[in-house]
Amino acid sequence: MASQAAPSCRLVFCLLIAAAVLRPGLGWDTVNSAYGDTIIMPCRLSVPQNLMFGKWKYEKPDGSPVFIAFRSSTKKSVQYDDVPEYKDRLSLSENYTLSISNARISDEKRFVCMLVTEDNVFEAPTIVKVFKQPSKPEIVSKAPFLETEQLKKLGDCISKDSYPDGNITWYRSGKVLQPLEGAVVIIFQKQMDPVTQLYTMTSSLEYKTTKADLHVPFTCSVTYYGPSGQKTVHSEQAVFDIYYPTEQVTIQVLPPKNAIKEGDNITLKCLGNGNPPPQEFLFYLPGQPEGIRGSNTYTLTDVRRNATGDYKCSLIDKRSMIASTAITVHYLDLSLNPSGEVTKQIGDALPVSCTISASRNATVVWMKDNVRLRSSPSFSSLHYQDAGNYVCETALQEVEGLKKRESLTLIVEGKPQIKMTKKTDPSGLSKTIICHVEGFPKPAIQWTITGSGSVINQAKESPYINGRYYSKIIISPEENVTLTCTAENQLERTVNSLNVSANENREKVNDQAKLIVGIVVGLLLAALVAGVVYWLYMKKSKTASKHVNKELGNQEENKKLEENNHKTEA
Repeated sequence: MASQAAPSCRLVFCLLIAAAVLRPGLGWDTVNSAYGDTIIMPCRLSVPQNLMFGKWKYEKPDGSPVFIAFRSSTKKSVQYDDVPEYKDRLSLSENYTLSISNARISDEKRFVCMLVTEDNVFEAPTIVKVFKQPSKPEIVSKAPFLETEQLKKLGDCISKDSYPDGNITWYRSGKVLQPLEGAVVIIFQKQMDPVTQLYTMTSSLEYKTTKADLHVPFTCSVTYYGPSGQKTVHSEQAVFDIYYPTEQVTIQVLPPKNAIKEGDNITLKCLGNGNPPPQEFLFYLPGQPEGIRGSNTYTLTDVRRNATGDYKCSLIDKRSMIASTAITVHYLDLSLNPSGEVTKQIGDALPVSCTISASRNATVVWMKDNVRLRSSPSFSSLHYQDAGNYVCETALQEVEGLKKRESLTLIVEGKPQIKMTKKTDPSGLSKTIICHVEGFPKPAIQWTITGSGSVINQAKESPYINGRYYSKIIISPEENVTLTCTAENQLERTVNSLNVSANENREKVNDQAKLIVGIVVGLLLAALVAGVVYWLYMKKSKTASKHVNKELGNQEENKKLEENNHKTEA
């Protein structure tokens, strides 16, 4: 096997040498690439079945080959030759397409794809063209001013980093300027960087101006070739001053506004109608007799209401040539008292004031829960329906963006209040008991039957609106009952009861019987009190007479004892 392989290798080597010298194969193809992009060169050969490997080379100016990439058809391995300028820039795909990253001008070469079999070498050459778009042309070295009826250099138009080189054209107000003896002189130059091989183009324009050139724009353009053909890039406009003396001064306010408000920035710009225009002016602020020397602009930042007044400017050397403008700084103040979140009790008074201070008449709008109110709110005795989010908003219609608003979130709290009512059905078969409750936060309602303590869960409730709602039950009592309605919120627990009889007639009779019994009991109690009083009186009278008689008897006994004592002594 080794003895057979050696002649084959020698044959392949000979074929490569012959191919490098004779270069047979297809006609060449051209690949255009932009500078810095990736060059992609497909191998324009059909891959033969007995392919051994594929190689890429390029040719030096003298025609000698330089191999750069190798790919085996069997091992699927890729090898890149040690060529410094293509180090880490090559990529050879399975279909033998060669990619070169970061295209350079030096990549403009004749590349050849080679597919090698045991008995032949196939080649397909490709010519690479690299294009570099030049930089946007720029007018530099511009003349500070042009004097009428004098031929003077206007400026240079420069465009850099182009490949291949391009052409520069001058324009006046969009029209091409052609050389004209004594009026238009154009000088064109180009230079190539020896390292990058990129071109820099420069075109100088000398121009004889007239007063008609005042505020007329001059531009230039560069025309170049790219991968897709010819293209043109234009420079920014340049406007040149035409010299004549200043005859009038004007003052402007920038940015122009119909109305200035507090917090705005104001730039005053002073202009002279001569050319070259004056570069320095004196600015006079309200209340300051001495001018402030500066350029043609003066900026006031974050202006306040005290900046209202007349502003003036003049030339440095001609103070009599002066211009003025009046500026009004509009302001708007709003004070809402109280504001924020306020919690009050039902029935309380709450004075509310929205005070406006403005540079002119301001509109005031009151809103409650996003609904406009007809008048400002006033609360002498708060109700639950007064709760809500109030907004006082004011604006100056003539001044854009000058608006103020403040809000008040009013919360009206109250302990639960209960009122119970009952209604008998016309048929007399059932009765409707209603428990009307008001309070905030919303009280919870519970029905119970007094005595048994049973809870009634079949009540129907109305919507809770403005701190009020009710709960009702329908019953058909077979005997007299007492219903209790309990309402409770975070502030208090309130209870109320209502007696409900079996029927209305029996209830009336019971009421009359209770009245008669009450009268009889009252009369009996009155008679009993009178008897007790009489008995006490009689008892007291008897006790007093007995006491007197006793005292008299005691006196007689004492006299007898004394007489007996005298007798004994005798």
